[in-house]
Amino acid sequence: MLHDRLLVRGIPEEGERRSSGGLVIPETVKMATRLVWGEVCGAGSGARHVQAGDRVLFDPEDQREVELHAERYLVLRERDVHAVANERPEHGTGLYL
Repeated sequence: MLHDRLLVRGIPEEGERRSSGGLVIPETVKMATRLVWGEVCGAGSGARHVQAGDRVLFDPEDQREVELHAERYLVLRERDVHAVANERPEHGTGLYL
């Protein structure tokens, strides 16, 4: 990857979700634009806060799709990432957002 680009593998969501009250929300219900999680498979040399192996939160509409070895990946800019979740110990608490 070049510059601040990230190669991200989308993490598939489960079919049904549950609301905080316990109601089942079927897969067919279209919710408002939701942010989704993905796993970074590669990061360009200009990416400062994201590394391969991190989980990132991003808007699925801010993406470009590419297929490599019959697997679907997304290409994002680092600035399009809303949050990073990783388990690096330098922050002291483990998982952080």
